[in-house]
Amino acid sequence: MDHDARLFLLPDRYPRVGAALGAVGALACTETPAVHGWLQAHGFSAASEEVRILPADAEALIPEDAESLPVPLSEEEASRVHRECAPKPVAELEADLRDFRETTREWEALVHRALTAGIPAPRIAQLTGLSPQEISGLIQSQPSVSADA
Repeated sequence: MDHDARLFLLPDRYPRVGAALGAVGALACTETPAVHGWLQAHGFSAASEEVRILPADAEALIPEDAESLPVPLSEEEASRVHRECAPKPVAELEADLRDFRETTREWEALVHRALTAGIPAPRIAQLTGLSPQEISGLIQSQPSVSADA
C-alpha cells in the first residue's frame, strides 16, 4: 500500500462517512503542495465539512463518484484518523436517540409557547426545522393562537 489514508470530497447526496479533515487536527500532508493544489482545484478549504478522510483500509466506503486523493500519514496521525472515523458505540447512539426523544416529546407545547410569546411562525420553522405545514396544523388546532403572533 503506497498511502495511509485517502482524502475525498463527499458528494451532497451521501451520508457522512469518514471524518471531516478539520476534526482530526493538523496533518503534515495538508501542508503539501499536492493537497493544497487538490483542494484549490476543487474549490474547497481543508476546514470544509465536505473534505473527508478515511484510513486506507476503509476506502471501500468512499462513494464511487467522489473525488479523492491518497495521502501519507505518520503513525500518530493515522491513529487520530482511525479514532475520528470509528463509529460511535451503540450505547452512545442510543443515548443520542433518547435525548432526541426527550427534546421532541413536548414540541407542540414549545411551539405554542413560542407563538404566544410573539415569535412568528416562519421564524419558529427556521429555528426548529419543523415544516411550515406542521406549525400551521398546530395553529389551526388551537384557534387562540394566531399565525401572525
